[in-house]
Amino acid sequence: MPEKDERMFAMLIYLVSIFFPVLGPLIIWLFKRDESDFVDYHGKEYFNFFLSFTVYSIISCILVILLIGFVLLPVVGILAFVFTIIALFKANNGERYRIPLVFRMIK
Repeated sequence: MPEKDERMFAMLIYLVSIFFPVLGPLIIWLFKRDESDFVDYHGKEYFNFFLSFTVYSIISCILVILLIGFVLLPVVGILAFVFTIIALFKANNGERYRIPLVFRMIK
């Protein structure tokens, strides 16, 4: 079980991402990844999640031309928010949560 500080910083990666999607989590991850494998895991997981859902959003924007993008854009946004909240609580509980639908680009 990760220590309380490790769980807090892992949780903060997701919490800060709601307001500052790149810079906030990047600062926490860069400063704490060498001190904690748990924070390192959640930092990598978050950035894989961010990159994957950015790709999904771009594809949905392109598909607006075919009208299906009008449905996909809100779905991608809602899923991103829900997965962020779930990951936030899982990190706070000390669990290594793998976010669904994510391409693992950063290992």
